[in-house]
Order: sequence, then structure tokens, then C-alpha cells
Amino acid sequence: MTLPRLSQSPRDAAFVQDPYPFYDRARAAGPLFQWEEYGHACSADHGTVSALLRDRRFGRENPFPPDIPEHLEPFYRIERVSMLEREPPVHTRLRGLVLRAFTSRRVAAMEADVKDLCHSLIDRFDGPEIDLMPAYAERIPVVVICRLLGVPEEMSDDLLAWSHDMVAMYQARRDRGVEDRAIAATLAFRAFIEDYIAARRRAPRDDLLSDLIAARDGGEKLSDDELVATIILLLNAGHEATVHGIGNGVKACLESGADLHKLAIAPGLVEEVLRHTPPLHMFTRFAREDMDVAGHRFKTGDVVGLMLAAANRDPATFAEPERFNPARDARAQVSFGAGLHFCVGAPLARLEMAQALPILFARYPTLAFAEPPRFADRYHFHGLEALRLRLE
Repeated sequence: MTLPRLSQSPRDAAFVQDPYPFYDRARAAGPLFQWEEYGHACSADHGTVSALLRDRRFGRENPFPPDIPEHLEPFYRIERVSMLEREPPVHTRLRGLVLRAFTSRRVAAMEADVKDLCHSLIDRFDGPEIDLMPAYAERIPVVVICRLLGVPEEMSDDLLAWSHDMVAMYQARRDRGVEDRAIAATLAFRAFIEDYIAARRRAPRDDLLSDLIAARDGGEKLSDDELVATIILLLNAGHEATVHGIGNGVKACLESGADLHKLAIAPGLVEEVLRHTPPLHMFTRFAREDMDVAGHRFKTGDVVGLMLAAANRDPATFAEPERFNPARDARAQVSFGAGLHFCVGAPLARLEMAQALPILFARYPTLAFAEPPRFADRYHFHGLEALRLRLE
């Protein structure tokens, strides 16, 4: 079957600000369509996206990995051993080792710390207006990961800069300048982490980094490259998602016109934010074998784009999907993925958002936009350039 072909530049200004009209067209085209600008099949409906996230015939490893240009080798040296990019049995070993250190009990124990951090950041708000992104949304996840890993919080600005530069490699606006900045960040981040790994090996502490070093699975441990890749993944993936989860969530809440007092105590607030305005809009998979899906023939190595944000607005799964409604049951949202590669940091991201949003609304129940917020040109991510608010 020939797939319907749709054209939409991911850098088009109107699309950057509101991609959902295109997602509606894509969903109406059928379970799969060809996105011409990307040159591969994509899915925008909830049923197909959810099924393919769990379909083990698709994976993150490219069966035919391309040659890597020499100038990008430092970045892909980390990428190759990252848990996010591997499949079983390697993925099983890596994820098991990480979960032995990054336990639900360790995450739950951070709740009081996250709550105190949110209040302390709000206490520093200065003036009648602020940009919430650097003052609040960006600080929470990077400080939390510093405390978890046991690295100095004064390094948070460097970690933020490295994270931004490395994550830009996955965005539609990638060019040689983006690549050069990503390589510089990779080298600096790697050197920093290697120094801390060496220090923790000499003198372990009660922190996540020490536990990752000590974690064993049948006598196996994380290699040095795997340790570096895991720590970078925890920062980059977790940080970017939570920053934009908070920023997008505040924007959605203010635009809804709902009483912020009520939103502060709405039990479904975080899940609805993740459904309605997720930070990550598309995640790709490679076909691991020749197969037929929804009438389309995939060959080994073919790419499929799973459009998470489009799936979250599928009216077949969510009534009135364009309406922001924290009273709905949004647990079927797929913003953290599903199946084997379900986001290992999801519990921490949920915890941070579950504290950051209600505390902000309780402290400032009459928040208002100081200027219209705009999304940044960095698809597949969907996050704000700035979020200037009046502290009424």
C-alpha cells in the first residue's frame, strides 16, 4: 500500500507555535503516512502509536548504522552505549543496573527536598515580572539531579549549558554550528563526569553516582563509558522533559482561564499537562525485520516516527482532546513512551511537576502573562523560549 504523503516543514513558524492542525490532518490520513520532510513513515493516532511503542519488531538500534563523521565521534561514542539507544540483551542489562540504583524509594525520598527547593526559588522572585523559565522551570530539575548525583550545585549552570547544546543534536534546526557546540559540550561534560566517577570510586557517598558505580547484575557492572552515558542521559533527557513540562503546564493552565487555586489541588493536573502539551513530540524506531503494519510493508532498517503529542490529542481516546481538563482521566497519554523503553526517569519528572505547579499556583494564585509566550524552534521538542509572568 502506498502511504498518504503529507508535507509540513517542522521549522515553519506557524507549525512551531501550533503543530496540532497538522497532527489532525495526519491522523485523518490513516494509521500511517509519509512525512515528506523527514522521508519516512509516521503515525499520529493513539492506537497505532501505542501499539508500535510496544512492538518488539521495532527498536532504537539502527540495523544499518551509518558512518559517523570524524568530528561527531565524541558525541556518538556516548550515544552508542546509552541505554536509550540499545536493545536486549544489552538494554536489559543496562536498565536493570540503573534501576538498582535509581529506585522508586530514592525518588520518593526526594519529595520534601523538591518541595523546599520550589519554595526557595519562589522566595527569590524579584520584581513585578519574571521569566519563569530560568527563574524556576530550569532550576528545579537541574538542582534535583545535582543533589541526586552528589555533584556541586554550583555546577548547575554548566550542566544546563551542556545539556542544551547536546540535546540540540536531535532538533530539526541542526547545522554545523549546532554540531560543534554539541561536541564541545560532550567533551566538557565527559571530563567532568569522569573526574567525579574517579572521586566516588575512592570515597563512595550516599548518592546516585556511588550507587550506579556499585550496582551489579550477576557480577556485571556498568563500564566507564556506560556510566558516563547513563549520567548524561539522566540529566539531558530528564532535565529537558521536566523543564518544558513545567513551562508548558503553566502556559496551559493560564490559557485555560481556570481558577489557579483549584488547579493547585487537582489530582489529575500533571497527567493532563503531559497529555495536552508534552515536551517531546516525536520518537523514532527502526524496523528490526521485514514486516507488514497497517497495510504498509516495512523493510529492515526503515524508520517510523511515533508522534506522541498527536496521539495524546486523538479524539478516539480522549474526549474533546483540544480542551485542557485536569478533571479527565489522562493516564493513557504516551508522553513518556511505553513498553521496553518507557522513560526510566518518569517517576522523578512526575514528582517534580507535582510539586512545582501546585506550589507556584498556591503562592501566586493570580499569575498572568506579562507578554504572549512563544514556543522555540527546536522540534521534536516543544518548549517555550521564555515565559514572562506578572506576579500579581
